Amino acid sequence: MSETRQGPQPLDPAGAGQPAPSMAGLRCLVLGGGGFLGLNLCNRLAAAGAEVTCFSRSHIQSEVLDRRVARVTGQFADRLAIANAVERQDVVFHLIAGSIPESSNRDPSAELAAAPIATLHLLEICRSARIRKLVFSSSGGAIYGIPRAIPIPEQAPTDPISAYGIGKLMIEKSLHLYRHLHGIDYQILRIANPYGRFQLGTKHQGLIGSYIHRVLLGLPLEVWGTGEVVRDFLHVDDVSDAFLAAVSYDGPHKVLNVGSGRGLSVNQIIAELEVAFGRDRLPCIHKPSRAADVPANVLDTALIRSELDWQPRVALREGLISTIAWMRAHLAEIGAGAAAPHPAREG
Repeated sequence: MSETRQGPQPLDPAGAGQPAPSMAGLRCLVLGGGGFLGLNLCNRLAAAGAEVTCFSRSHIQSEVLDRRVARVTGQFADRLAIANAVERQDVVFHLIAGSIPESSNRDPSAELAAAPIATLHLLEICRSARIRKLVFSSSGGAIYGIPRAIPIPEQAPTDPISAYGIGKLMIEKSLHLYRHLHGIDYQILRIANPYGRFQLGTKHQGLIGSYIHRVLLGLPLEVWGTGEVVRDFLHVDDVSDAFLAAVSYDGPHKVLNVGSGRGLSVNQIIAELEVAFGRDRLPCIHKPSRAADVPANVLDTALIRSELDWQPRVALREGLISTIAWMRAHLAEIGAGAAAPHPAREG
């Protein structure tokens, strides 16, 4: 059987193929702009007419970012670098994470001493700079912990079982505090499990990206536990839509879930990938379950649909095929020795 079947055509690789609200002249800073979500967001903002600055801890190849995006390299913990980047900005997107849920539990103190503390310094800087709004990329998976009901609404208890989730919750509470004390406007987006272009399978984050990477390299898929763990997957273009819609939202709900609203088990994702790759069976190796993995996580998206008039637009099959196409081209560039996208794990 051939490796691929006929199916939906890949999405626009620049992520700008869909209409976006005009943001002409709006000055936007994307912290963590070199990460998977950040690269896509920077390009989308630029396509919508915003004046975009990408803040990343490492250099980004010019081929990856829209040429209109300004690039700044620095560390999140460097207050002077952050202050210089924030100066004269209208909107700040905070996409910088600590580590990942599973590894964060190996050293919780390091996790909680990093991004949450640096975010407090960021908020002081934003207060002095009088920014218009801060949009924070939180975790719709890690922050709720083991849910009491599915789908999970924004009002559900937040009992993370990873230091990563606790760190995200600390940042959320810090945003609430600074709004109460200083009037800083913010929006929290609790994002489910995004996938798509620029998500590298080597970063130990993102099941779909990792699986596609392994298939293309001829490696078996790693399944933790039975494969019946359920997650909520959505394409990165849908996440970018939510970020852009959040900028102009002035309603009362400061926390919004961003997900597909549909739960799929790991085994179901493997089955979908078999179809997308045109394979009868993808080889798997099973490993013990991990303590940081909740059994099921599916977000209730009724609130964001009503408040932002947002809904997912990329079907899973279409998204998988486009992501496979991007990853195949990326690996081909690496194999040819060409300059290729290397998104940092920043958000």
